[in-house]
Amino acid sequence: MFNLSVYLVTDSRLAAAAGHDLVDLVRSAAEAGVTAVQLREKDASAREFLDTVLRVAAVLPEGVALIVNDRVDVFLAARLAGARVSGVHIGQSDLPVEAVRELIGADATLGLSAATDDEVHRAEMSAARVDYLGIGALHATPTKSDAPPPLGHDGLARLLAATALPAVAIGGVKRADLPALRSAGAVGAAVVSAICSAADPAAAARELRAAWEAAA
Repeated sequence: MFNLSVYLVTDSRLAAAAGHDLVDLVRSAAEAGVTAVQLREKDASAREFLDTVLRVAAVLPEGVALIVNDRVDVFLAARLAGARVSGVHIGQSDLPVEAVRELIGADATLGLSAATDDEVHRAEMSAARVDYLGIGALHATPTKSDAPPPLGHDGLARLLAATALPAVAIGGVKRADLPALRSAGAVGAAVVSAICSAADPAAAARELRAAWEAAA
């Protein structure tokens, strides 16, 4: 299993608004401390998304996981092109986990979003292997229009305690949240705006990595 402790979920519009090229942002953030990257391009065409995946894969440091959000077809096309892609992350309204596992194979990483006790339970009971959960939203977040209601630290800790699956917290996560998330049992913190909207993404990644490690 990959190191998911500082998990960057990309938002190209936030990055552009902050004056960053997405590929450069991902590369510099990964070199500075991000341990996993999920490329999320909700508005891109399949071809545009594939191009982004290929360009990011070409510059991502060895050992940093590269996860494709939602698009199993884009993941498969990137792998066919020889790109170093690690797996996919899907939501509750995407393809069933059993179908996704069959399509991506046993060697690929499969992440699943979960926001309720029932969703966590179904992930654990699935006949297909789910490698990790993304549990949230921790806080209200503007970066995902269909985000579930915020759980807060208490609600998130309760869901973390209800699963044996590795889980990262997501949804408005900031550096100040990391000690509580780690102590509650999260294996990582997934961030979007904390890096994509930062004036200096590398510095933001470095600070997040230091905060996570200091919370051990």
